[in-house]
Amino acid sequence: VQLDDQLVGIYAGDWDSYKVFADVFDPVIKQYHDITNFSNFTSDMDTSKIKGNIDPAAPVHFIRIRVGRSIDGFPLSPGITEEQRVTLENLMKTSFSHLKDDLAGSYFSLTGMKGRAPATS
Repeated sequence: VQLDDQLVGIYAGDWDSYKVFADVFDPVIKQYHDITNFSNFTSDMDTSKIKGNIDPAAPVHFIRIRVGRSIDGFPLSPGITEEQRVTLENLMKTSFSHLKDDLAGSYFSLTGMKGRAPATS
C-alpha cells in the first residue's frame, strides 16, 4: 500500500509492540532516524542547553501541541478507543492548566475546531 503522506509505512499499536516486534521496528527506526545504536541515546530535558537564534522579543501568537507518541497507560493511535481519547485529552488539559507565565495560554480542542484557533485578547 502506497501512502503519499507517510514516510514510513509501519505503526505500533502500543508500547509493547516496540518490544514484541523489535526485529521489525528497530531496523526501521534506526534507518529513519540515522541511529546506529539505541544504547547511545539518552534523554536530556535540560532546556538551558538549547541553542538557537530565536528573538526573545518576537511575540508568539499561536502554538499547536500534537501528542503523537505514547503516554504511559494509553495505547497508541491504532488501538485507542474514543473513551480513552477523551480521558487522555482531559489529562492533557489538566496538565496545560498548570503552565504558568510565558508558557500559559488558551486550550482549544481539535474536536469541532476548523482551521486556526480563534482570536484571543
